[in-house]
Amino acid sequence: PVVRASKSAATAAGASSRDAILDAAQALITSKGYDGMAVSDLCAESGLPPSSIYYHFGNKLGVLAALLERTFDELHALFPPPSSFDDREPIDRLEAWFTAACRSLDRRPDYLRLLLAVSVGPHKDSDTVRSTVRRIRDAAHASWVDALTPIFAPDGNADGRALVDELAVLGRAM
Repeated sequence: PVVRASKSAATAAGASSRDAILDAAQALITSKGYDGMAVSDLCAESGLPPSSIYYHFGNKLGVLAALLERTFDELHALFPPPSSFDDREPIDRLEAWFTAACRSLDRRPDYLRLLLAVSVGPHKDSDTVRSTVRRIRDAAHASWVDALTPIFAPDGNADGRALVDELAVLGRAM
């Protein structure tokens, strides 16, 4: 008799191989940098054939974008939203949120290194990388707007919202 894996088992195996490739990429980028990492290195480190890498990510750049995406999602899960400090006065709320956000970043230095490498590297202009970086910037910007609005635009006036938007750009750049 032919034994077939269930659809959920196949999905789990796919997710497992995808994660193995991303784990390998993270280790290799940390030790060699993105430009020093070859697909053959990913295969050796993950124990998977090149076809798995191309199937899941399309190419080496797709691996980089997916790794950045995963690292961002993991970091974002550590970040408390500014609204979690709503029981405080606006300036104390901002300080508490900023302190918590900095602690989260301190726990994941790999995220900032990866984001920097992606943002300034030769691959920064690829559509895949650009859309991932844009999503990260938009999320950071929204958090800053949420944190700054109670201080600088509590009544929602246009001048206050414009100031909040400008300060959010500065905060995001930090």
